[in-house]
Amino acid sequence: MAGQSFDVVVVGAGPVGEVAAERAARGGLKVALVEHERFGGECSYWACIPSKALLRPGNLLAAAKRMPGVSVDDRLDPAQVFARRDWFTGKGDDSGQVDWARGAGIEPVRGHGVITGEREVTVDGDRVLTARHAVIVCTGSVPRLPSIPGLDTIRPWGSREATSASSVPARLGVLGGGVVGVEMAQAWARLGSEVHLVITGERPLPRNAAFAGDLVLAGLREDGVTVHTGSGVERVAAGPAGTELTLKGGEVLVVDEFLVATGRRPATAGLGLETFGVDAGAALTVDDTGRVSAVDGGWLFAAGDVTGRAPLTHQGKYGARAAGDTVAALAAGQEVSATPWSRFTATADHHAVPQVVFTDPEVAAVGLADAREGSADRVVDIDIAVAGSSLHADGYTGKARIVVDTERNVLLGVTFVGQDVSELVHSATVAIVGEVPLDRLWHAVPSFPTISEVWLRLLEAYGL
Repeated sequence: MAGQSFDVVVVGAGPVGEVAAERAARGGLKVALVEHERFGGECSYWACIPSKALLRPGNLLAAAKRMPGVSVDDRLDPAQVFARRDWFTGKGDDSGQVDWARGAGIEPVRGHGVITGEREVTVDGDRVLTARHAVIVCTGSVPRLPSIPGLDTIRPWGSREATSASSVPARLGVLGGGVVGVEMAQAWARLGSEVHLVITGERPLPRNAAFAGDLVLAGLREDGVTVHTGSGVERVAAGPAGTELTLKGGEVLVVDEFLVATGRRPATAGLGLETFGVDAGAALTVDDTGRVSAVDGGWLFAAGDVTGRAPLTHQGKYGARAAGDTVAALAAGQEVSATPWSRFTATADHHAVPQVVFTDPEVAAVGLADAREGSADRVVDIDIAVAGSSLHADGYTGKARIVVDTERNVLLGVTFVGQDVSELVHSATVAIVGEVPLDRLWHAVPSFPTISEVWLRLLEAYGL
């Protein structure tokens, strides 16, 4: 077998792996970055980027329709939408990402990496990479398919197919009311599909504040999506007119494509981690520096979805910065502070995880969605009804919530729902991470007339 030695071997070259590798290389280490699919990973080619490229034209068209005096066509041009999406994804060409890696002093290695020993990764069975200091696993996550009779007899869409398809299905069934389900239901409805969204609860986005799910549900229905609440798919079959979905209660839907969006699981299968006591498919539990807790010796690190904590691209990159910096500092014999909020720890994963759902209306939230059980927390809800929102769109409809720790007088969570609220979430994240007292936050004066004035209304409603 051919062998090479590096200081660090990173397995998985998505955005998280790229950041971990770059931070280690910046610290003066020789780094190999192993990837068996495309450098740039899921987010770049099949998730965050293409999904937002599909959503943005529809959101923009809807916004234009809400503005008197603006004349627009009543429909999107799918071919142009797909062409713009393909430009963002490079049609799957990852050569630019490979060039970036080399330019950052990182050695890109194509192939499937398996951890075959302590500080050892074997690629495609015949190339052994030895790490002098650490192996960092950044392999992300894979779809979790439900056990539905007949599902194995068809070829369902997963998130990859939903974001890469280049023709509009006449009828699309979607199972799952999470982020992928609602975003893709709305995107394809606006591109011209007849969409049926099947969810188990009374509203989508069950992890968010209830009003967020209610407003997104209304937005989906306004776009013609038929939402089957309190339901589920009990059986799937290939029929003469299309895929037949038998719903809870017996109703049968016939669709041309069926998107299964029922969650994801850590991509740890096939990595050889069973040798080290980690079950295939299980999350790699890490401390806040990214060190894998179950493996002795302190040489195995992980970041991103594969850890099961805060499974979002931006949080994964945040964890990758901590892991890469920790490995580089330890290799240099420097002290690593594992105390909360140090540059070596991903402390915010526990307190302030921001997320945006890019539907129309958007949902932008960080921290807690509701008060803690048995606490003295206080929840304040208001409509987003300020001069900025009125100017932004006729009939602007939105809501905002803050969750306040009344004992410490700081924010624990903020939720905004409405058209174009995504850019508001970072100010909320700063307030929560910085533990800014509310009486000090009162002095952060929002500009007039912007939607940010909702901050003033929230604090006034709280009693300031």
